[in-house]
Amino acid sequence: MSSNNNNNQINVPEAREAMDRFKMECANEVGVNLKQGYNGDLTSRQAGSVGGQMVKKMIEAYERSM
Repeated sequence: MSSNNNNNQINVPEAREAMDRFKMECANEVGVNLKQGYNGDLTSRQAGSVGGQMVKKMIEAYERSM
């Protein structure tokens, strides 16, 4: 029996709020119009550009902290 413990849920409300603000900021930077709640109408390209911008900024922040 295989147990899958992968859980991508954010359980700390403050962390969820911070991540949502970060996501909105990144979406704004790449010109994607995110709205609060459901965003299933985004294209894969739009969603990927937001995620890519988030990763880029996290890497930059990590490199600055080194």
